[in-house]
Amino acid sequence: MIQSMTGFGKHVIQLPSKKITIELKSLNSKNLDVNARMPSAYREKELELRKIIASSLVRGKVDFGLYIETTGTTTTAQINEEVVQAYIKQLQKVSDYKAEMSSLLEVAMRMPDSMKTDREDIDEEEYKVILRALNEALIEINTFRSEEGSVLEKDFMQRLNALENLLDEVVKMDPDRQSDVRQRLEKAVADMAADVDANRFEQELIYYLEKYDITEEKVRLANHLDYFTKTLKSDDSNGKKLAFITQEMGREINTIGSKANYAPMQQLVVQMKDELEKIKEQMLNVL
Repeated sequence: MIQSMTGFGKHVIQLPSKKITIELKSLNSKNLDVNARMPSAYREKELELRKIIASSLVRGKVDFGLYIETTGTTTTAQINEEVVQAYIKQLQKVSDYKAEMSSLLEVAMRMPDSMKTDREDIDEEEYKVILRALNEALIEINTFRSEEGSVLEKDFMQRLNALENLLDEVVKMDPDRQSDVRQRLEKAVADMAADVDANRFEQELIYYLEKYDITEEKVRLANHLDYFTKTLKSDDSNGKKLAFITQEMGREINTIGSKANYAPMQQLVVQMKDELEKIKEQMLNVL
């Protein structure tokens, strides 16, 4: 079962004095790219949290947010009085008018270092709660990815069925194509109004028909379609393997098109390319 790389997961835990929120968002990417936002107090745990996320999500551009909101009366943030007073004095000097003290204070409080926070050691019990919230958010985002993957799988199966039907038409059309090529060559020789050695002409005709033979391409494309279906229905999500199979399918379709030399078959090839391009577009989002 395939998974999409697009997903969202969120989990909130309310403690007596704090509200802890974990958010995870992911988009498609060739590799794993985790962008983490968290309070500075938990930066020392960032590597461990990244490893947990990487082991679960594997691939994609992931935005991870850890938000801790104090809901009680206690807070570690305090006004840095000396810094604020120094800002107010500087503002009074550069002001062209006598501003209200409340206005100066409002500006000063927005300046850097106007607040100071006493760094606290990480509360191990609180960290356990964060890990539990992270695991719940990972479960949610993976569920989201699986649901998106189911939608992609249905679309892929429709495209594969369309390709198989088009390939069947190519197989049925191939004898007519070879007959048409033979007739055109014979007509071209007849129009030359020249004596041609029948044996030599037959040898050249056989060589020409072998050059444009697409038997191998038809067999390989059928095998690729079958392999794609089996990989799609495997237990793991194999986006990179599916992308490689898709490339091989495109190579066989292009070769059939270049060898066809027959307008009705080339029209079928165009339709096959169109279906394959739609698969490639969706494949960019498969884990």
